[in-house]
Amino acid sequence: MSTPFPFTALVGQDDLRLALLLNAVSPAVGGVLVRGEKGTAKSTAVRALSALMPTLDVVSGCRFSCDPGSPDPGCPDGPHEPGAFETRAARMVELPVGASEDRLVGALDIERALSEGVKAFEPGLLADAHRGILYVDEVNLLHDHLVDLLLDAAAMGASYVEREGVSVRHAARFLLVGTMNPEEGELRPQLLDRFGLTVEVAASREPDQRVEVVRRRLAYDDDPAAFAARWAEEEAAVRARIVAARELLPSVRLGDGALRQIAATCAAFEVDGMRADIVMARTATALAAWAGRTEVLAEDVRQAALLALPHRRRRNPFDAPGLDEDKLDETLEEFGGSDDDDPDPDPGPDGPGGGGGQPEPDDAPQGGDDTAARPEAGEGGQPQPTGAGEQSAVRASEPFRTKVLSVPGIGEGAAGRRSRARTEHGRTTGARRPRGALTKLHLAATVQAAAPHQRARGRSGPGLVVRRDDLRQATREGREGNLVLFVVDASGSMAARQRMSAVKGAVLSLLLDAYQRRDKVGLVTFRGTEADVALPPTSSVDAAAASLETLPTGGRTPLAAGLLRAHDVLRVERLRDPARRPLVVLVTDGRATGGPEPVALAGRAARLFAADGVASVVVDCESGPVRLGLAGQLAGELGGTAVTLDELRADSIAGLVKDVQRRAA
Repeated sequence: MSTPFPFTALVGQDDLRLALLLNAVSPAVGGVLVRGEKGTAKSTAVRALSALMPTLDVVSGCRFSCDPGSPDPGCPDGPHEPGAFETRAARMVELPVGASEDRLVGALDIERALSEGVKAFEPGLLADAHRGILYVDEVNLLHDHLVDLLLDAAAMGASYVEREGVSVRHAARFLLVGTMNPEEGELRPQLLDRFGLTVEVAASREPDQRVEVVRRRLAYDDDPAAFAARWAEEEAAVRARIVAARELLPSVRLGDGALRQIAATCAAFEVDGMRADIVMARTATALAAWAGRTEVLAEDVRQAALLALPHRRRRNPFDAPGLDEDKLDETLEEFGGSDDDDPDPDPGPDGPGGGGGQPEPDDAPQGGDDTAARPEAGEGGQPQPTGAGEQSAVRASEPFRTKVLSVPGIGEGAAGRRSRARTEHGRTTGARRPRGALTKLHLAATVQAAAPHQRARGRSGPGLVVRRDDLRQATREGREGNLVLFVVDASGSMAARQRMSAVKGAVLSLLLDAYQRRDKVGLVTFRGTEADVALPPTSSVDAAAASLETLPTGGRTPLAAGLLRAHDVLRVERLRDPARRPLVVLVTDGRATGGPEPVALAGRAARLFAADGVASVVVDCESGPVRLGLAGQLAGELGGTAVTLDELRADSIAGLVKDVQRRAA
């Protein structure tokens, strides 16, 4: 086994280390989600923690790590008689992003269960992680149904595997740690809430600290064993402190004053439900035990809020994370109680750091009344001096709920909430012979396949002889996430401030819809003489919103260039992720200027999408009393449909999806 990097040798990252240690002291805190950019020691810290976990006594031969002092009465390997046990280190189990449901929860042999009545169960990763650590790197990239299973097991302390009336249950209590890079996409708010604590990490900007990080890493890489030996004394001290804090934890008193502060803080930050209050209470209690105290103080409540509330107070994916610490301090002071008199709690060297809150940024200053350098036909505005060529970015109007745009047909892409797809979860639509391991049995189809052969198999009385050839896999239909590629006209014909604000508001609304439906998004813009990929396809709608916010406008309309660049983006993405079907959302007034035969070139470029069968929607931004209908003509060339900005609203039109599907069929 390789030597892990010592936990006590980590440089900085106080909040990350504290959150991990609090969960080691009290797994009831509910785990920790670590959010941050690449290369910030997220995985290193989690693996280092496993070496600090106290050793375990387990029943000999039990695949589910039962405690010999209180074995699980429902253990599939039980019942366990008093007797032999073994001592081993706590396990750290890693869940790969591409793991299947059977790999996570275990596999039940349906064939043997039906034909022999035997519960032949092969434990999964949840069983391996019992009484240890379950680590999920890139948890935001896991399929939603796997995250649901994972968090349900963490909350209930048990895992259930049920197939066609055959059920197996086993204990599954573990320290859950997830890491993620927010640039690769967010977790749904419902899933964020299920993690007890969250920590935002970033690389230090202090040169001396960065130098020390590199120095220690190079020393570890040269000789891991020797490096670990240099930190053995500090590691032993932290390990002993974890054991002592666990023993002290039941004696810690959470007074009424601290409880009032917790309740007031959760109410002040308007968090939903009561889970935040419970997690804060458990975290504050663990903080007191970690500090060697038997009473929870205001400092514990404050630190618990900084760890337990940031991911719960967010209301939409574009809000900045963190807490308003001034508001937090005012709330704690207003509801301070008599239990909080100790002015100097000793959090120790690994105690509370400077807090994880990030103040929300001030609103960006509004641009001046600059206008396009060369307004096109039908547009107003004063020309700027030669060479200016663009208008300053304008803010988006308020987002709204949009109509659902979907890709016609049935796909097989990543799980999501937009278009129809064949999935492992969803409503049953039919049956087929299994390809590989059987996962979802279609019982009726299996019985129908086996029934005609019963006499040949020697069965003349009640009962049914089922063989492997009779088994039928259920086919299911659910929803998939798509690649929504926004192609936005940023030319002078779109540059009227009121119009561009409405256009950005519409795109922002569609981005919010894409976030909720688990899509990947990309952004192509065109203006002047060329088109740019403002954002390559990504799962981060935050990045798309940021690119949209700073989008300048002005110049001619190279519509053909924008379409060709979008077509090239789809071609490359099809090679990377062939199962994810695209939906092109072209936001334009349909005008094409610049270069020879701009309208004809745009038409030829549009027909490339129709030839490839790419679903598309044109958001018609034309305004004014005289309308040319160019966007509608362009939609016809694309093989898609056109919808105005007003019609895009969910309460404005009916049958848009049917129209998209009819035109694309």
